[in-house]
Amino acid sequence: MNAPPLPPDNAAGLRQQVLDWFVRRQRAGWDAADEQAFQQWLQADATNGSAYAQWEQHWSAIDALPADAIAQLRRNLAHDKAQLSAAEQAPVRPATAGMAPAAATAIAGLRRRWLLPSLGMAAAVVMTSGTGLLAWQHWQAQPVFKQAYASQRGQQLEVQLPDGSQLRLDTATRLEVTYYRDRREVLLHEGQAVFSVQAGPQRPFHVLSGPVGITVVGTRFSVRYTPGLAGSDGVRVAVEEGKVRVIRRDGAPGPALAQIADAQTLVAGQQITADAQGSLRPIQPVAAEGIAAWREHRISFVNTPLAQALAEFERYGNTGLTINDPAVAALRLSGTFDPSDTQTLRKILPHALPVRLQQVAGGLEIRAVR
Repeated sequence: MNAPPLPPDNAAGLRQQVLDWFVRRQRAGWDAADEQAFQQWLQADATNGSAYAQWEQHWSAIDALPADAIAQLRRNLAHDKAQLSAAEQAPVRPATAGMAPAAATAIAGLRRRWLLPSLGMAAAVVMTSGTGLLAWQHWQAQPVFKQAYASQRGQQLEVQLPDGSQLRLDTATRLEVTYYRDRREVLLHEGQAVFSVQAGPQRPFHVLSGPVGITVVGTRFSVRYTPGLAGSDGVRVAVEEGKVRVIRRDGAPGPALAQIADAQTLVAGQQITADAQGSLRPIQPVAAEGIAAWREHRISFVNTPLAQALAEFERYGNTGLTINDPAVAALRLSGTFDPSDTQTLRKILPHALPVRLQQVAGGLEIRAVR
């Protein structure tokens, strides 16, 4: 932390350039062309490289600060942001009040070096400038944990997350887990999963699934999102313990979910479905088989079109069955089945419905009884 201050010439412009490059380099879309442009900018002027190195050095110091120092800085910034117009013309507010002595000393030392017309972390964290707020928000937006998980067709997968929360993925399910400093987020791309969430009021848990967002603190619930399955292309949320808030979302990240006024709150024993556009239907009680019968290798149908039921079976494995007759596809099936037991399905169908199985090239076709 003994880097010299930047030259005063054009300090504000250089500060903005460095911040722009730093933020861009953290994005997932950064590629070889971007890196080449960045290297050219570094080589264009020796001051650029020196300024960028100092920024990285000061930025790393933030993660080393005590938690109480970070908390105090967040409180100060929140206050300053609300009064930004006046604060931009006012002296810098003290950021050490109420801190432990070691934390106060650390902040004071950092401030003495950073309150210069240079690229310092005070300009990014303590000072109430637009650049400072952007830097703080960027720091908050950096993941502290990120991992993608996927189960194969016919497979179930158990996942333990760093905070003790647990996920159980059903067949053909893909999701991404990202933990930030102020929230936990899961993006469910496809499939269904049960979430057992460790309580964390200061870090709410969000599940983003197609057009729907779910926010919890600590609970156990299931989410299903199968956009490619006709008749089941919406989202279904069912709660086993605790409660969740379900909203129609517009693709906004987790924090925005808490600001939606027309959310539906579910408690244990309730479920809700949404269509492909995210329109929420009325809350219903959870079915008798529970929030996720697939955990016991069961799937249930109640007056379900045969084509839709067959598509559900196909999520778990190849049934070897096809339907070509629209009238047969529209027949309604009810019952509980083991999705991996296609032999039993083949035996039951001719007794449950007016159909027969006809051997054809590549398998069996379900045909109407004539």
